[in-house]
Amino acid sequence: MSIKSIVARWNKISLVKQICVGLAIGIILAVAFPEELSGLTILGELFTGALKAVAPVVVLFLVMAAISQHQKGQKTNIKSIIVLYLIGTFLAAVVAVIASFIFPLELVLTTSSDNISPPSGLVEVLKSLVFQIVDNPINALANANYIGILTWSILLGLALKNAAAHTKEAIGNIADAVGKIVRWVIKFAPLGVMGLVFNAVATSGLQSLLSYGKLIALLVGTMAFVALVLNPLIVYIKTRRNPYPLVFKCLKDSGITAFFTRSSAANIPVNMTLCENLGLDKNTYAISIPLGATINMAGASVTIATLTMAATHTLNIHVDLMTAIILSFLAALSACGASGVAGGSLLLIPLACSLFGITNDLAMEVVGVGFIVGVIQDSCETALNSSTDVLFTAAADIAHKRKLAKQQQEEA
Repeated sequence: MSIKSIVARWNKISLVKQICVGLAIGIILAVAFPEELSGLTILGELFTGALKAVAPVVVLFLVMAAISQHQKGQKTNIKSIIVLYLIGTFLAAVVAVIASFIFPLELVLTTSSDNISPPSGLVEVLKSLVFQIVDNPINALANANYIGILTWSILLGLALKNAAAHTKEAIGNIADAVGKIVRWVIKFAPLGVMGLVFNAVATSGLQSLLSYGKLIALLVGTMAFVALVLNPLIVYIKTRRNPYPLVFKCLKDSGITAFFTRSSAANIPVNMTLCENLGLDKNTYAISIPLGATINMAGASVTIATLTMAATHTLNIHVDLMTAIILSFLAALSACGASGVAGGSLLLIPLACSLFGITNDLAMEVVGVGFIVGVIQDSCETALNSSTDVLFTAAADIAHKRKLAKQQQEEA
């Protein structure tokens, strides 16, 4: 059998199945030859690096093109999607707090994290947000500052709304070209996943996670509840139809990739492709997907709330109902400001801990525990965050189309 025929058969297999093959091979090789094949880790680094390299450019041109070519009277669902993002993130924090009351856990606070510099308070988080908004566009692209990139892409899009038709066409052509590059990168996902899972298993394994099994179970269980119960309920209320086919589609096509890249920002190209395959409105998802990678952080709010509650149980701090509600709001707000890169939510835990007067030293030990379980926690968190971006975008699109169809029936 020739190499050409092998490649042809391989290309006929769905991307998800290809990724599963890469996953299985990565685990087998990591267990059998963890040191001999250590060079395989470069495949994961190259894949993640390529996604992170193209993602800022994708956000800049797709959002700019979508806004500049938006016609007056043309409807988008951005407002309703943002509402879904915020409600989903807050309710995820509420679920995490309730779960922590039902299954109280205590931590072994022995980890030191001297080199980490978390925000000292809410004012610092808001100050950082403002400075990200006014960041130099070149610097924003170079440092993957998605708040700054979104700001500039929106402003440029608005400024170009009255530009000449050929200018808008050129911007659209560039956006299409960037999209094609993204599809090229995605084709290497199986090799990238193989390298990523090889690195995770070969370097960390599962032994270091055994002592924190209960914490991992609580975090993953809560995120699974959000993904399979809370989010479907929100989608059903929005669309009035069975949400699970869409939920499973998003988890399969977006969540699996995000699980291994561990970066909502890096998964933006994957989500863009999924939205296109679902037939969603490009004028909407070109804005909502990059925005979701920044503010739609249900998984991050679960992590922040769960580890903060674990710290209060460890230190015998009483948490009343009102404080629990405030913690849910604070966890959701902190999650919206979490970085779109691996481990970004952990640095916001001291902010939530400060609500209970927990010292920064102890809070940083909680962050250290977070990094220990981060191999699984951060992967599940990112899978939930990123897949929900598409889920809520699709839900808003379905609800909008249902509303239009109802109006047409009434007019008829």
